[in-house]
Amino acid sequence: MGKKILVTGGTGYIGSHTVVELQQAGYEVLIIDDLSNSNIEVLDGIENITGIRPDFVQLDLNDKEGLYKVLTENRNIQGIIHFAASKAVGESVQKPLQYYRNNILTLLNLLDMMPEFGIRCFVFSSSCTVYGQPDILPVTENAPIKPAMSPYGNTKQINEEIIHDAIHANLPFKSIILRYFNPIGAHPSAEIGELPNGVPQNLVPFITQTAMGIRKELSVFGDDYNTPDGTCIRDFINVVDLAKAHVIAIDRMLENKSDDKLEVFNLGTGTGVSVLELIHAFEQGTGVKVPYRIVERREGDIEKVWADPTYANNVLGWKAKETLKDTLVSAWNWQKKLK
Repeated sequence: MGKKILVTGGTGYIGSHTVVELQQAGYEVLIIDDLSNSNIEVLDGIENITGIRPDFVQLDLNDKEGLYKVLTENRNIQGIIHFAASKAVGESVQKPLQYYRNNILTLLNLLDMMPEFGIRCFVFSSSCTVYGQPDILPVTENAPIKPAMSPYGNTKQINEEIIHDAIHANLPFKSIILRYFNPIGAHPSAEIGELPNGVPQNLVPFITQTAMGIRKELSVFGDDYNTPDGTCIRDFINVVDLAKAHVIAIDRMLENKSDDKLEVFNLGTGTGVSVLELIHAFEQGTGVKVPYRIVERREGDIEKVWADPTYANNVLGWKAKETLKDTLVSAWNWQKKLK
């Protein structure tokens, strides 16, 4: 087998797609996940795509002794991709302490142990939420970090600062921080996709569940924003495109392609799409109508944000390639498989 990568949260949405891309690039993968917002059957989907079942340990990363034991038993890990986190903006406003505990202590535990186990590189799953409502669009990596609009967003900012300070203190590893815009879609095989426990917190699974008749209607939070159709605008990126960026980031650090110990990249398409535009694109791509109604704005939502991905395109050598229509069709095919 090739080099071994630890993927935390690897049975989650982005994590599982990244595990597939890592395995297809020749990496051996160990997943740690507590299954609090994912399903063990995701391992079957990964194996069906790649022919390889990744090693898996069910563990809460707040369990420091448990984590130490896993790393002791897997001393050949060369890099970590850290996805494991609570991630719903609305829920974070309701349960801030849970978010700070899950999202910050887990990072500290990983960074604490990396030097002892000789783990050389760390990819952090961050978010465009760190930019808040940007002054200038599209957003470059040089845009100022704004006060967070939710505890979730704040945990991403704090974690970025922790990584920065650890690197500045000359801890013996490199890190790449990837700031995602809005991941959507599913693997084209329909073997894995977004599988929220309970009511979806993200837009596209709510659209697909509504189209399937599982939900009565979709709530669109506000139509009085300063945008062409009044609904929020986001940069929606295909999850497989996003997953590939993590493999490139790991390659970059392990192969010493950059002298920088810490790098930050925006991952997006560079195109802003409104909530209503997304619904209509889904309907056009699938031929299925989505019943929706406009409701009040939701606390913590940003009005409009989309990426300038030039830096990631030129320096990381990564580009979003999938079309919005194909991405939405992939999400629908995944939903149809789930029923």
